[in-house]
Amino acid sequence: MGGVEDEEPASKRLKISSRELGGLSNGISSLEPVAGSSRDLMARPLPSEGDEEVVGSKGVIKRVEFVRIIAKALYSLGYKKSGARLEEESGIPLHSSVVNLFMQQILDGNWDESVSTLHKIGLPDNNMVKSASFMILEQKFFELLDGKDDKGALKTLREEIVPLDINAKRVRGLSACMVIPSIVGSPGKHIARAKPRSKLLEELQELLPPTVMIPERRLEHLVEQALVLQRDACIFHNSLNEEMSLYTDHQCGRDQIPSRTLQILQVHTDEVWFLQFSHNGRYLASSSNDRSAIIWEVDVNGEVRLKHRLYGHVKPVSSVSWSPDDQQLLTCGVEDAVRRWDVSSGECLHVYEKPGLGFVSCGWSPDGKWIFSGVNDKSICMWELDGKELECWKGQRTLKISDLEITSDGKQVISICRDTAILLLDREAKVERLIEEDQTITSFSLSRDNRYLLVNLLNQEIHLWNIQGDIKLIAKYKGHKRTRFVIRSCFGGIDQSFIASGSEDSQVYVWHRGSGELIEALPGHSGAVNCVSWNPTNPHMLASASDDRTIRIWGLKELNVKHKDAHSNGVHYCNGGT
Repeated sequence: MGGVEDEEPASKRLKISSRELGGLSNGISSLEPVAGSSRDLMARPLPSEGDEEVVGSKGVIKRVEFVRIIAKALYSLGYKKSGARLEEESGIPLHSSVVNLFMQQILDGNWDESVSTLHKIGLPDNNMVKSASFMILEQKFFELLDGKDDKGALKTLREEIVPLDINAKRVRGLSACMVIPSIVGSPGKHIARAKPRSKLLEELQELLPPTVMIPERRLEHLVEQALVLQRDACIFHNSLNEEMSLYTDHQCGRDQIPSRTLQILQVHTDEVWFLQFSHNGRYLASSSNDRSAIIWEVDVNGEVRLKHRLYGHVKPVSSVSWSPDDQQLLTCGVEDAVRRWDVSSGECLHVYEKPGLGFVSCGWSPDGKWIFSGVNDKSICMWELDGKELECWKGQRTLKISDLEITSDGKQVISICRDTAILLLDREAKVERLIEEDQTITSFSLSRDNRYLLVNLLNQEIHLWNIQGDIKLIAKYKGHKRTRFVIRSCFGGIDQSFIASGSEDSQVYVWHRGSGELIEALPGHSGAVNCVSWNPTNPHMLASASDDRTIRIWGLKELNVKHKDAHSNGVHYCNGGT
């Protein structure tokens, strides 16, 4: 493989009736009249609410809160008897009597009484009282309209809702319902009508303080949050969330990282410079110094087989790019033409050329209707599939040795515009932004969510940039070797939580993206590893391309394949070793 001096650029490579109140509160479907003065209706501290009794080994969980949340979860799950028994046995009611009365009034549609009770709950914020009153009176307004009581609705609007003096825009919308209530397409049709009372109660629960009314699904939220935190703290996590259990603390082992050679693909006759899995993970494309590209197919068992070998380039093939639907493939030679291929048949569909100029990179628009190419005169061109040039951005837009990426919304074209700078060109707004490095940039890779850019540098560092909003350097990865050639890295694994890279010491390096910790250095190749690609639909499949003319498929365990023709067609099946 051609080399360069260190100072030079590298060269390549969610209705319940009142009877069902228990599902939302404490399972009591009817309430006895509350005797005494209005002061008796005021919300009082729940039993034990003011004490310091806690549960758990860390002393941070308040017993009252814990019991109330469990009771809430039991009612939400339909276990009303269990919830009621917990309240009785613990002496800790889910809600105070005044809150229970308020909830019952909402479900029964006793709007005036519910507003009166709301004021007796003892909420500290008057704006909150007004907002909750607005929600209740709006429901009253709509139910009166639905019941053809226009006079009652108008009175509610004028004498109850308007005096609250909040949400003027919404009040105007309610007024429109009164003016033209029955004409299709009237302004009132854009205002939501009466909702199930249970839904109103849920919305009130979200508005009022959790100490008054515990939000729906609070326990579920806490458990999910705990699982996510455990997952994020696990540097080896590379399995589906469904596999996480509540029975034990989550911790993946190193065995979740694809680190065993399962196959060695030996069809290329020269150095393999580039490879990339298709978006659906069913195919792998590779390109080589032997002036060919290969389409490989991944079967249902994860076995990789030769599908088509693509000939036609007169110079080494430096990169490939999959169409959004994975039905076509672009290949680009070193200062050669761009060729478009049919994946199913292997037929070359079109050759893109410019007289006297060569192409150095290629990519697709998100809709698959256009292609982009970097030209060796440092311009970037956009073409229709039939070869008609649509637009060309001239000037310092790309380098002879360059990568090209287009964001999934099609708005930004990304390329190396100078030795130490990457151009983010907003082709619609005509705005250019730059990522500027202190070292020569040799390659880059865009994350699937378009938020991050992984930049390989001449000084053997890989930098992770956040390119959403203000451009910001957020991580560096070190350990791999690069002295002469273009070495490429990629995102991969579950949620693209890992970074993988080739290396000139013949190893594949894997880091945890968030922590930056080096997880694996995988031996096996006998030449520089130029490029890696992580299967986007299989977090346990990684491919690497090397100067040793082979492609290695890395996984977790041995493929279940027959070994009778193990060496046929240039595919070698390994026993899990290197």
